[in-house]
Amino acid sequence: MDYVVYILFSETADRYYVGQTNNVEKRLVTHNIGGKKYTSKGRPWILIKTYLCTDRTEAVQLEREIKKRGIKRYLDEK
Repeated sequence: MDYVVYILFSETADRYYVGQTNNVEKRLVTHNIGGKKYTSKGRPWILIKTYLCTDRTEAVQLEREIKKRGIKRYLDEK
């Protein structure tokens, strides 16, 4: 099963969020209905970037790398 690392942006909160999932469409809906504590205050969230991974292990590693380097800085380098 393919996993996706995704980056969201909230104009209302002026911040980014990175996560990983095997169903990005469902996960975006969850974020936008307030189903996750961290993203509940930034609605609406806009999907701005996805990275396809072969498995969850790869997705978790990429998510950590992006968070470690800083989401905005990571986007600027790509």
